Amino acid sequence: MMPQDEDQTVKIWAEDDEFTQLLTKGTTTLSHLVIIRTYCRALSQMGLDNSPTDMAEILANHPEFIQTFCGLFCRRFDPSIADSQKPKPTSFHPTLFQQLHNLLTATVRTNFYQRDANGRSRPYLSLKFDCQKIDGLPDPKPLYEIFVYSPRVEGYHLRSALIGRGGIRWSSRLQDYRSEILQLMKTQTMKNAIIVPSGAKGGFICKKLAEIKTPDQRRQEGKECYEIFIKGLLDLTDNVDQGKTTHPLRTVFYDQDDPYLVVAADKGTANFSDLSNAISKEYNFWLGDAFASGGSHGYNHKQMGITARGAWIAVQRHFQEMGIDCQSQPITVVGIGDMSGDVFGNGMLQSSTIHLVAAFDHRHIFLDPNPDPFTAYNERLRLFNLPDSSWADYGVDVLSQGGGVYDRNESVIVLSKEVCGLLKIDPAKNHTTPTDLIQMLLKAPVDLLWFGGVGTFVKSSIETHKDAQDPSNDAIRVNADRVQARVMGEGANLAITQRGRVEYALMGGRLNTDAIDNSAGVDCSDREVNLKILFLTSGISDYDHILAQTVSEVMERVLADNNEQTLILSLESLELKDPGAIQTDLKKYQDLIQFLEGQPALHFDRHLEKLPTAQDFEKRCHLCQALTRPERAVVMAYAKIYLAQQILKSFQKNPSLPTLFQKEYESYFPSLVVERFKESLNSHPLRLEITSTALANKIVNDKGPSWCIQTAQTHGIAEIDVVLEFLKISNEF
Repeated sequence: MMPQDEDQTVKIWAEDDEFTQLLTKGTTTLSHLVIIRTYCRALSQMGLDNSPTDMAEILANHPEFIQTFCGLFCRRFDPSIADSQKPKPTSFHPTLFQQLHNLLTATVRTNFYQRDANGRSRPYLSLKFDCQKIDGLPDPKPLYEIFVYSPRVEGYHLRSALIGRGGIRWSSRLQDYRSEILQLMKTQTMKNAIIVPSGAKGGFICKKLAEIKTPDQRRQEGKECYEIFIKGLLDLTDNVDQGKTTHPLRTVFYDQDDPYLVVAADKGTANFSDLSNAISKEYNFWLGDAFASGGSHGYNHKQMGITARGAWIAVQRHFQEMGIDCQSQPITVVGIGDMSGDVFGNGMLQSSTIHLVAAFDHRHIFLDPNPDPFTAYNERLRLFNLPDSSWADYGVDVLSQGGGVYDRNESVIVLSKEVCGLLKIDPAKNHTTPTDLIQMLLKAPVDLLWFGGVGTFVKSSIETHKDAQDPSNDAIRVNADRVQARVMGEGANLAITQRGRVEYALMGGRLNTDAIDNSAGVDCSDREVNLKILFLTSGISDYDHILAQTVSEVMERVLADNNEQTLILSLESLELKDPGAIQTDLKKYQDLIQFLEGQPALHFDRHLEKLPTAQDFEKRCHLCQALTRPERAVVMAYAKIYLAQQILKSFQKNPSLPTLFQKEYESYFPSLVVERFKESLNSHPLRLEITSTALANKIVNDKGPSWCIQTAQTHGIAEIDVVLEFLKISNEF
């Protein structure tokens, strides 16, 4: 099964783990070990209560199962003998064997039999799963996921739909990285309601970092592991040649055509876009350097500050509704992150009146109890422009009286009287640990808590730390009912659990969701990708100068999306001044949630989204307690997704319909592009998807999440008819 040199093969696949005993004891062959180990590694990340140690022990006692299982794998995927029949159940009964057999049945592609030009097999193994066929997989179930395994790297890529996009992160969660990716995919799906693709997310771990000493070597290892992971994804992705879908060579497939794979930068991979696109070119992938947004041939997000700018629009609206102009009036801020980061750094440069009194990241705790805003702003700007800066680089002479920068590894930190005053704690109790100090900062009485770093730091009081699914931050996480900040801004993903958001909002705190606050980055990336697809399908390969000329207009439109989304959330609750209005609003949302639950294609689950049950709605009606902004944000996202799906279906049924919305379609693109490529626009492969997404967002941002759906139901007509009437009236004015 692995025809290359045996010694070289053993070296490539050597890994000292629980499964090695299967080979050393003569239980199985190397080829079979690679297959069974990969499936077990995939299974161990799926939250099905399987530890690698237990699996290895069971398999060691049942070598006959390994042989049978790998035989089924061979008959299913070896292109020379592939049998399209569903693998028949084995006669083995332990739960592990049933789960492995189920996972094999759910496997639709593998690169195990692919060969390079020299006839060598891949030094890694990729498996693609149809997630709907995997029993017991935690919700939300992706549509597809790809697992990539090698002794150096493991990773998962999860997609909620055929056309899906999201970042690839270098995860530090070795034991449960799939859980992290799943939560991010869920957030991405709601965030992507404003763009064409649905949510996707990928992540990988570097398994040999502990053996590597220097930072430069660790970065290089991360880069090489990322390269393996990306190749593992492209190995199982279809291509497009002259408008026709082609499949990878020597690959048996049991799924539909699947040529859309787009990735983006994320934690630890901010500088890897050019590498991704070089791999795309190596594979002759049809998307070219549209495969990975950003990089040297795309929009530079950190330079544009687009994600932070979008999140800051949300922050500005919160303060504006409190009668505060945070661009001219001072606000006190505690932040999570450091100035070298894109979102944290750009965020803390959005206003010169920011009083950043404290911050922390995984290395340091920064304290500046009474900063001079002008001097502090300039010092933050210096650190932002300083390569690989940290809080340790902050000028001591710039810090206010009582300030300091502390290493998180210190055993005791002595707080100054100024910091004690800031945190409202007894100066006599000024000796604390870094862990306790961080909790104090998260609960500090400030104007804004700004999240720009990785981790989940706030949960609800009724949740356990396990519910937050971020073990690395269990020691510092706080309950939402203890947060005293007036506003929370989620520049980063998953900073607060959804129940934590709701609890904080019910106490009067102001926030949205991460999917609302930091959506500008993905909005910008998708516009870049769709522009590149237009250029590539028009035969234009040199388009850097065109992209450069569109930066300002694209940024303007992206930020307009942020403004409109946060505005409709405010308008939806603006008139809720009396019990009657609140109860009417609750009934409207209860009906909408019930309707969305009845749409199978949405995979909408109110329990999973932490939305009120029927009993909860009754209780809220009794208490005259309206839905919070975080709850409204979730419903709004699903309403947009549903409307886009319905509009797209109408377009597919009636090919003449899209021409009625040409104005809305063209308005998606920068004016320069419309002028130069007007004849090519209608040949864009995603024309229908772009139009339907633009229309869904326009209607919901203007009329709210329930209006179009409710109007269609009331009059017994299709949503597309409501859309047509809406645009007719809108254009008249």
